[in-house]
Amino acid sequence: MPTPQELRDQLVRAIQGGGAHTEIIPALEGVLPEARGRRPPGFAHTLWQLLEHLRIAQWDILEYGRNPKHASPDYPAGYWPAADAPPDAAAWEKSVAGFKADLQALLDITTDPSVDLVAPIRHLKDVTWLREILLVIDHNAYHVGQFVLLRKALKCWPE
Repeated sequence: MPTPQELRDQLVRAIQGGGAHTEIIPALEGVLPEARGRRPPGFAHTLWQLLEHLRIAQWDILEYGRNPKHASPDYPAGYWPAADAPPDAAAWEKSVAGFKADLQALLDITTDPSVDLVAPIRHLKDVTWLREILLVIDHNAYHVGQFVLLRKALKCWPE
């Protein structure tokens, strides 16, 4: 059985990616503007749509745990942008920055020894931070994998 600190360390590594999963932040960086809204044949989403979905879902999971008054977006429409491409480069950068900020907030919760990861969250009777953290890890790993495959198909993944 890992100690509480060892569990936190393992969760941090999983949140950041690496090992069996792609490192999250490097996967999202360096995407050429002309690739952000393109959808090759056989792909359901563009890089913009995946990035925004990752950001919105991660934000929603984080806020669900932090804010008792949080209202989740409508599902599924509220979790996916309608447009294939960002309106401009600033929107892309804002989305990446928002994703990074919420990822850091999740890391802060994970590493805070005053947060009992296995106790129910105060305003959620049967939900723990461990559950929310594992949900983000799983969701991010799945969609970052899609993001990398799409970047490879668009020939904008560094080899």
